[in-house]
Amino acid sequence: MSAQEALAKARLVGLDLVEIASKADPPVCRIIDYGKYKYEQAKLKKSQKKSQNASKMKEIKFRVRTEQHDYNIKLGRIENFLDEGHKVRVVLQFRGRENAHREIGFEKMQRIIGDVKTMANVDQEPRLNGRAIGMTLSPLPQHQRKRRFQLFHGELIEEDDFEEDEEEDVVVVVDADSEEEEKPEA
Repeated sequence: MSAQEALAKARLVGLDLVEIASKADPPVCRIIDYGKYKYEQAKLKKSQKKSQNASKMKEIKFRVRTEQHDYNIKLGRIENFLDEGHKVRVVLQFRGRENAHREIGFEKMQRIIGDVKTMANVDQEPRLNGRAIGMTLSPLPQHQRKRRFQLFHGELIEEDDFEEDEEEDVVVVVDADSEEEEKPEA
């Protein structure tokens, strides 16, 4: 179809003639509403930008004397970051006399590696940098991830916690000849 025929056809319908692929032989054109076309192109470009999922580097700091509850909270945050597709840099800092016992810091880092092995790969092994030990974790593929430190309002949720609560139910048995006696449910 010639360019004049295509333009006449577009005007007849009340739309625009838009060149889609100029490098093709012959060039490809469409009869569409140009404003709507530009809007859809902008929307497509924006959605592609979102789906690129640029992973950021997040950082979590530990100390040698980080207690169990704080440790669980920090591991829950590490799992959140990994679940979102971000890389995580774990830093363990020494203060004062803690520098004399750096092996404790390396043990703590190995414990962290063991606890997040269901969520992450170790990109950079724990390494001493001045007064801190640092390592980098990257997320496993989505289908291989399994969370262990799920947080709910600061509380650690584990599947075992729910099973214990269910076993503690008590059944009261009433016998006509004797008094009430409590027996745990079997």
